[in-house]
Amino acid sequence: MNLRAGVATGVAIGAGGYLAARLAGTALRRFRPGRRLVANYEARLDRAARRLVAKAERGGPLTKAALAGVRALAQGKSPFRALLSFGWTALKETLAGIFGSGKKVKVTNIVEQTDIGAPRRLVYDQWTLFQDFPSFMKKVVSVNQVSDEKVDWKAKIFWSTRTWESTIVEQVPDRHIVWRSTGAKGHVDGTVSFHELAPNMTRVLVVLEYYPRGLFERIGNLWRAQGRRARLELKHFRRHVMTHSLLHPDEVRGWRGEIRDSEVVSSHEPEREAVTTA
Repeated sequence: MNLRAGVATGVAIGAGGYLAARLAGTALRRFRPGRRLVANYEARLDRAARRLVAKAERGGPLTKAALAGVRALAQGKSPFRALLSFGWTALKETLAGIFGSGKKVKVTNIVEQTDIGAPRRLVYDQWTLFQDFPSFMKKVVSVNQVSDEKVDWKAKIFWSTRTWESTIVEQVPDRHIVWRSTGAKGHVDGTVSFHELAPNMTRVLVVLEYYPRGLFERIGNLWRAQGRRARLELKHFRRHVMTHSLLHPDEVRGWRGEIRDSEVVSSHEPEREAVTTA
């Protein structure tokens, strides 16, 4: 059992104990010899409750909900009212986690990689053809290459669609592409790099920083749906290279320019060398 679950359980048990103590105290006060015993017991119980509260306030939704139930009992409310306080607090804290509560948006780090049985140059050139992504990636609806360093994206998120603009801040042929993006419902910053493992074996490494903002994005972020989606789309890319690009390498005319600090420093596109696939 982890700390948070333990604290939540402890608060729940403490709530029952607190209620039992109150009932017992009421009964004992009817007898004069029991008054001092009750007073001492309640003092120790209050000290223990304060320590438990301090720990619970740092816990998650269920822990805070249990704490609300304890406070309701301490205020003399009925067990039913305490249960209502528990349920309402749990709902409120869960929704705050989904919609946010004015705090800085939590970033989700995604790291995925795949090995592709093709030359690095061919793999890199295919990646730079962003407008081809919708033809083999499941959730990418459309891509508009506004300029060499600006790309507009549209993708499916559950039953809705989202659009965002990405700016390539650095691009070195056959090595890596680094971008930043902006969007009303969240954005993704990231880097994709290309590593030659052998003449006909290339590793593609994708590192993403995902900033969710919309409802669907935050809900999906609870079970890291974006990470699984990135992994699946990367597999689609590998399949496209292996089943199409390798068969028609002369049709893959990637952009061979270079970008530094979001500016194109070299747009020279020499005639493409033949790619050996044997």
